Amino acid sequence: MKWIVFNVKTTKEAEDIVISSLYDLGLEGAEVEDQAPLDEKDAELMFVDILPETGEDDGTAHLRFFAEEVKTERNDGKDDEPRVLIEGEERPVQDVLRDIENELAALREFNLDIGEGTVTVEETEDLDWVNNWKQYFHTFRVDDVLIVPSWEEENLTEEAGYLLRIDPGTAFGTGAHETTKLCIRALRKYVKSGDRILDVGTGSGILGILSLMFGASAVLGTDLDPCAITATEENKKKNGIADEDFEVLIGNIISDPGVQERAGTEAFDIVTANILTEVLLPLTPVIAPCLKKGGLYITSGIIEGKEGLVRDAMEKAGFEVTEEKAEGEWRSVVGRKL
Repeated sequence: MKWIVFNVKTTKEAEDIVISSLYDLGLEGAEVEDQAPLDEKDAELMFVDILPETGEDDGTAHLRFFAEEVKTERNDGKDDEPRVLIEGEERPVQDVLRDIENELAALREFNLDIGEGTVTVEETEDLDWVNNWKQYFHTFRVDDVLIVPSWEEENLTEEAGYLLRIDPGTAFGTGAHETTKLCIRALRKYVKSGDRILDVGTGSGILGILSLMFGASAVLGTDLDPCAITATEENKKKNGIADEDFEVLIGNIISDPGVQERAGTEAFDIVTANILTEVLLPLTPVIAPCLKKGGLYITSGIIEGKEGLVRDAMEKAGFEVTEEKAEGEWRSVVGRKL
């Protein structure tokens, strides 16, 4: 399948009105690229390993609207003019382009600053977007743990103490990133038989599944993305994990009373959180009540230089910092609840 992309250059302030106006033309699913820095609220919602880098904010925004290309042939065997499918109707690309330009001109007439308001058209390559990402993920080792994507398992020759079969999916990592390696090593060191684990920002379930392999009896994962349930369920099956041993809740444990209630009080031996410092700071006082006395709080996703902030947050929340580890420019801090 090929796609025609309509690229609109506008201003950051006009993003929403331009998207709304072109939506009325049948163009949906805008991809937005600007250099606006994340505010505190946005950062807290990003349960990810790495905060996206942004350049200098010049106030511009680039919007990309995708429309499926439809190929037709004339009677002489030559391709007809390019056409796209808009709301189930085939339309010439030039007609759609003209409508976009007219809509932008109309916005200008209302004295809206849309910046350049230029439109360009391009054709994407015919890529398999669902599977093309697999070329970047390969089998890798974290000490005695071997993590194998399913498409490489057939050719596996390495031996390991623990073998994790995983399909990370397009939205989640495989664990190759330094922050996840730090968490895996900490869990390998601290998980004891029968431990109950809370995994905040569980993603594809890699840390929860490994915790069960290391001897934990139960895992509760939380995540903001509903896709985490699908990804974790698939990876549980690949590794023979029973449904009752690993449950995933969708919601923000920092602010969602329902998730907090489900997590309970003094219910876990270990909490792991491989997320950003900006999330760890408000998360830490929420996590403290969830842990049993003497329980461990394993954090990662901390860029070099910010470990002091996490350390201070832990101590204020009633933790004793017991360990700090480094992997490249990333840091892990472990605290024990007093």
